[in-house]
Amino acid sequence: MMRKWVQVIFAIMGGVLGYQWSEWSGQTLWMAALGACIMCLIAAAIAGYGMKLLLKGERNIASIPAADLLAGTFGLVVGLFISVLLFPVLEKAIWIGAVLPVIVSSVLGVMGFRIGYVKKDELAQIIMKSRSQGADKPGPRPYEEHKILDTSVIIDGRIADICKTGFIEGTLVIPEFVLEELQHIADSSDLLKRNRGRRGLDILNKIQKELEVKVLIYEGDFEDISEVDSKLVRLAKVLQGKVITNDFNLNKVCELQGVSVLNINDLANAVKPVVLPGEEILVQVIKDGKEHGQGVAYLDDGTMIVVEGGRDFIGMLLEVMVTSVLQTSAGRMIFAKPKLLEKAQ
Repeated sequence: MMRKWVQVIFAIMGGVLGYQWSEWSGQTLWMAALGACIMCLIAAAIAGYGMKLLLKGERNIASIPAADLLAGTFGLVVGLFISVLLFPVLEKAIWIGAVLPVIVSSVLGVMGFRIGYVKKDELAQIIMKSRSQGADKPGPRPYEEHKILDTSVIIDGRIADICKTGFIEGTLVIPEFVLEELQHIADSSDLLKRNRGRRGLDILNKIQKELEVKVLIYEGDFEDISEVDSKLVRLAKVLQGKVITNDFNLNKVCELQGVSVLNINDLANAVKPVVLPGEEILVQVIKDGKEHGQGVAYLDDGTMIVVEGGRDFIGMLLEVMVTSVLQTSAGRMIFAKPKLLEKAQ
C-alpha cells in the first residue's frame, strides 16, 4: 500500500515538473504526461529499496527506549535552535554560499542528539530536582510508583509470595543489567550458583505470568558504572523509586544515598512473634555459642537464641528467660539465660 502511494506522489511530482518544463517548449499536456511517466518509472525502481530502508528505520526506532528517544530528540532540537541563532553570521560567508549553514545545522543536530542520548540520566535528575525545588512548601513524600528488584531478592524467592499477598503496590521494575547478571549466574560452572540463577529466572517467570502485578523491564544501562548495586542506586534516583532487596550492604548504601529501600528481611522480622525481656520460653540447645559457656538454640521461625551458660544443656529441652532482644536488618537475635540458674540466684 505504501509503495502505491509513493508511486502516486512521484507521478504528481513528475506531472508538475513536466508542466513547468512545458512553458519553455509550448507542449503542456505532452510534457506533463511524459514527466509523470518518467517519475513513475523512477518510483517503481527505488520504491522497493526505499521501503526496506523505511522499515529498517522503524525497527531501529522501535527498539530504542522512549526515555532515550525523548532525550535525544530534546538534544536535537537544542542543536538546531543553536544553528538557527548562527544563521545571520553564517550568511556573511558569501564565498561558501548556502552550503555552510546546511553543514553546521547537520553537525549541531547530530551532536545535540548524541549529547542528549548520552546525558539522559543527568537530564532526568535535573528535571526532578527542579520540580522539588520549585515547590513552595515541603509537602509529604511523593508516592514512589516504581519498585526496583535487585539480584539477591529475586534469587531469594520470597518476593513472589509477597507480591501474591498484595503488599507490594505499584510497578515492579526489573533492570536489564540485573537480568544479565542472573543469566551469568545461571550459566556458571558452579552447581550451586547455577541452581540459584535458574531459581531467580523461574521466580521472574512466575511473577510475570502467574501474578497480577505490573512488571516493567528497564532496558537502559549506565555504561559509566560497572557494579550492579551502584547501577540500582542510580536507577532508583532516575525513576524516583524504591529498591527492594535483602542485601544488608545495599540497604546501607541506599540509605546513605537518600534512596528509599524496602528490605524484605525487615518485613520478615516485623511479622515474627514478639518476644519481650522477662518472657519464659522452652527451647532446645543444639550447639556451642561463640563465647565461653554459651549455647545456641532456635525458634520455629529460625530466630537464633543465645543462652548464657547453656553449653552444659546441649541436646536438652530447657526453659529459659529472655534477657534482651537485638533487632537489625540482618535479623533478630535473642539473649536468654536458663530459668534454673535464675531460680538458683
